[in-house]
Amino acid sequence: MSFTFIKKLPSPQEIKTQYPLSRKAREAKEQRDLQIRDIITGKSDKFLVIIGPCSADNEDAVLDYISRLAKIQDQVSDRLLIVPRIYTNKPRTTGEGYKGIAHQPDPEKKPDLLAGLIAMRGMHMRSIEEFGLPAADEMLYPENWGYVEDLLTYVAIGARSVEDQHHRLTVSGFDVPAGMKNPTSGDFSVMLNSVYAAQHPHHFVYRGHEVETTGNELTHVVLRGAVNKRGVCIPNYHYEDMVRLIDMYDQMDLKYPAAIVDSNHSNSNKQYKEQVRIVKEVMHNRNISPAIRQLIKGVMIESYIEPGCQSVHEHVYGKSITDPCLGWEESEQLIYAIAEMNR
Repeated sequence: MSFTFIKKLPSPQEIKTQYPLSRKAREAKEQRDLQIRDIITGKSDKFLVIIGPCSADNEDAVLDYISRLAKIQDQVSDRLLIVPRIYTNKPRTTGEGYKGIAHQPDPEKKPDLLAGLIAMRGMHMRSIEEFGLPAADEMLYPENWGYVEDLLTYVAIGARSVEDQHHRLTVSGFDVPAGMKNPTSGDFSVMLNSVYAAQHPHHFVYRGHEVETTGNELTHVVLRGAVNKRGVCIPNYHYEDMVRLIDMYDQMDLKYPAAIVDSNHSNSNKQYKEQVRIVKEVMHNRNISPAIRQLIKGVMIESYIEPGCQSVHEHVYGKSITDPCLGWEESEQLIYAIAEMNR
């Protein structure tokens, strides 16, 4: 056989029983979930800011970063809802490189999936227990949902996963908002078909069980830019892109049309400093167009303590070991600017 079975991992229920969330933290998450639901459904005019490191590689640095977000959230709570990014799984285009803390708790050591599941759960738990901020994560591996379903307040489905049927069907069973990114080709119809699939009920196999889902009405789109056949990045956050997306949403039978703009990746051509300009353009377009304001519910920003990125072996505290991120000072100023522009 081509598979070597190393060890059987604990079930999600076993891990959750071993590492339970306190009652106070559960209540904080429930309250946060309701606030985000109100934004997606249009009941609230607050704006979502999903912000944090490209990958959550170091627990101490990530929690330090979140402690800073918590202080700002208190000051902008009337206009913004801040959701920290704790991305514990990192997709790799070629399959090589650091795959996230859920796969490799120590980036300089061999993979350890059991330790990774515990580290993933532990970091998300601390964000809620210590700061009252449940986080967002990318669901790269749908079978991992059970390990964090009581912790996540937002889920992203990446550009390489959005066309996969297993991801779409699994999202249909989530009870929190899920953002379906446009594929790397940039095809809006693929993205919207993914939203349609996830918003409807399904019957399928999941973790060795035959299951049924009710559909996730909070599923929506995330614009992250595209790459053409020549490898050139094509942004899709401009005014004209929003108008086209509104028209396409209108032609489909979807609940709660909503979009989040990812300010990095192919929208910025991975020029992380451009995120500031891109976010401000998005906010400007919301302010001059009621239809765009109704559609765009938030932004995603890649940000950490130190700007840029580093290799795994450099050990600069709070600096990304994957894609480059905005530093803290620029991020703090940007959050306040978003709050000021969400008038």
